[in-house]
Amino acid sequence: MFAKILIANRGEIACRIIKTCNKLGIRTVAIYSEADQKAKHVKLADEAYLLGDSDPSQSYLNIEKIVKIAEANNVDAVHPGYGFLSENPDFAQRCTEVGICFIGPRADTIVKMGDKLTARKLAKKAGLPVLPGSDFEVHNSHALDEAWKLGFPLMVKAAAGGGGIGIHTINSIDELLPIVDRTRLISQNSFGSTRLFFERYLEGASHIEVQIIGDKHGNLIHLHERDCSLQRRNQKIVEETPATKLPNKIRNKLHKFAVKLGKHINYTNAGTVEFLVSDQGQIYFLEMNTRLQVEHGVTEMVTGLDLVEMQIRVAYGEAIALTQDQISITGHAIEARVYPEDSSTLIPNVGIISGLHIPKCRLSRIDTALCKGYEVTLHYEPLLAKVMAWGKNRDEAIRRLQKVLLGIRLDGIKSNIPLLKTLLADASFNCSTHHTGSVSRIIDKQKQNTNHQSSRSMDKLEQLNRETAAAIGVALALALNQSNSNLPSNPEKSPWRTIARSEQLLSRNSGLMDWH
Repeated sequence: MFAKILIANRGEIACRIIKTCNKLGIRTVAIYSEADQKAKHVKLADEAYLLGDSDPSQSYLNIEKIVKIAEANNVDAVHPGYGFLSENPDFAQRCTEVGICFIGPRADTIVKMGDKLTARKLAKKAGLPVLPGSDFEVHNSHALDEAWKLGFPLMVKAAAGGGGIGIHTINSIDELLPIVDRTRLISQNSFGSTRLFFERYLEGASHIEVQIIGDKHGNLIHLHERDCSLQRRNQKIVEETPATKLPNKIRNKLHKFAVKLGKHINYTNAGTVEFLVSDQGQIYFLEMNTRLQVEHGVTEMVTGLDLVEMQIRVAYGEAIALTQDQISITGHAIEARVYPEDSSTLIPNVGIISGLHIPKCRLSRIDTALCKGYEVTLHYEPLLAKVMAWGKNRDEAIRRLQKVLLGIRLDGIKSNIPLLKTLLADASFNCSTHHTGSVSRIIDKQKQNTNHQSSRSMDKLEQLNRETAAAIGVALALALNQSNSNLPSNPEKSPWRTIARSEQLLSRNSGLMDWH
């Protein structure tokens, strides 16, 4: 087994990898930027080394700096986690060149599957169905013709894209060229490439992914599927397993397609084959992620397996210890991603965590690197925590996750926890009729309800104010009628006391503006 592993990442995933390495008796090396000098992963690792400036290009994306630290400290292997250099073939190749094992697939596999156009062609060749789309790079000169041929709604996608970046959906030809130019710019800035292609947008579809893992001995198995349909801006925010909305026939097809593609490209280590499934049960290959997924924890909860341990063992050269028939799932697991953003405006938020409470709940798991004093910046991936819960069935898992979210307290920064609570309580989600467009619909419905409630509050306020004004009018009339006579012997029946009470009532009613 490896003696020492360098973790080329930060935050919660670095902490997650360190946990498994400790279990296996493997020493760990952390790397960190100036912004992360007091970070949790730095404290947990056996050794830690400064990379440089907070800018990712000078730290977590600097291949040569990372490789030099690995060489200088006699590292056997590098685990890239997810994000940063995890799907960078140059990094994988550079590790191999200096004799350090890259815990992931081969560099040439990352190249093939990292390019969405190439991945489409390989999936077709392997016999997987793909969405109607362009099989070659789309240039501006023939963009209009290609769009007319495919029809609308249409997705404009970056060929080198990933993580939901570089994808735009359009509904008419008038939107096409401006969106093409915008997508090229985003792709250039994010991936260093302007290559684009088109795919038909599948409305009302579910996003289902299948976890696979292969070893260096030709064995490849799947670890069942995850439903990742709740997304915002093409970013997953709630994931669960199993995908209970699917009939067994569709589920089995997805598993077979994923294994078929993995074997076709001789895949090694952990990876995920992603699909769209229409409401009519039609399956389409979407892409393949050649790394550990953010949502791997829910698969671990239902299978009892440690995916990071499996990654390390197959990278070391061990054969997968289990056959496909031995991989079973128990119960249901669900995950919610906590991000720093204002749930009412959906605007990203930065700040320092001044107070923190992470509840300990039975059959739940929270992967996070947060601590009091932690500074949330714009430098890196903003994921604050992954909150997971297990249940005997889906309903129990959802209820348990809701309970855990209620117990989390983050002071000093706003988070999307209120939005997550809304999503988990939505009827479409609880009935498993949700799809990739559901989050936008749920947010719109919430805004409409808020506006309706505000309108009703205003109506109520106006009614109460009218009643109060009428009471004041009556009191004034009584006062004027009695102005030439003696006041009543009982002060409580005085018209002036009536006026005073009416004014107090009016003053209290002004607070009704805050009703929701």
